[in-house]
Amino acid sequence: MKIAVAGKGGVGKTTLCAALAHAFARQGREVMAVDADPNNCLGPALGFPHELVASITPICEMRELLCDRAGTSQGGGFFAINPEVSDLIERFSVLHDGIRLLVMGAITQGGSGCACPESSVLRALTREIVTGEHAVLLLDMEAGLEHLGRGTSRYMDALLIVVEPTHAAARTAERIAALAGDLGLHACFVVANKVRGADDVAFVREHARLPLIGDLPFIEGLGWIGRAQPGAQYIAAVDAIKARLERELEGKQDAAAGGRSRADEAAKRGGD
Repeated sequence: MKIAVAGKGGVGKTTLCAALAHAFARQGREVMAVDADPNNCLGPALGFPHELVASITPICEMRELLCDRAGTSQGGGFFAINPEVSDLIERFSVLHDGIRLLVMGAITQGGSGCACPESSVLRALTREIVTGEHAVLLLDMEAGLEHLGRGTSRYMDALLIVVEPTHAAARTAERIAALAGDLGLHACFVVANKVRGADDVAFVREHARLPLIGDLPFIEGLGWIGRAQPGAQYIAAVDAIKARLERELEGKQDAAAGGRSRADEAAKRGGD
């Protein structure tokens, strides 16, 4: 199961991503969590020890490594389109409480004339991650979905877009869904967050205009890492979202398998 989580800044997507990681880990599932947001808050949200989080350098900041893998460390105007990255996941990820975390970050500006080569390495690393054999993969994305290019989005099973009950968050969700559709990722679901009542859920359902897969309660201070804990109500809501997501994806897989079976049968009849 490979899931990307996106949304407007501050809506609670990182908190949801972390909570989902723990929900899957409690089942004994192997979980790979990837922080692809420039703010790099997934480690603290997961509850990883401060010392462990402090020891992590986002891969996007390893300019010497990126340029070396892209083949530009010795200068020149050419760089590798498909650089070797298969060892980077094991080398730079950390494991805690059954969750493996890789902090990628995002290229925000050029450096030393090799912004394009750096991006080529990050894209190759994303491709390596999403095509891997992880039981559960969770990507905490920035709103632009920069890492999910056309070559990688087809491997994702779903995109969860977190929306708080505001017009700005709903508009951002629509833009993200449109971009995801352009990339070929059509299994997009909305999660209503910071919900205080039924009116908030109805607002998100009406204005986000995407399938609503669940809602999460408003908890004072939860958006500030370390200030508040999710609590039983939030965890139960996350478990419900997880269960419904699994049912939705199983249904799509069954439908796809049925379609292939019917096509095979039709081809066989045609051959006869």
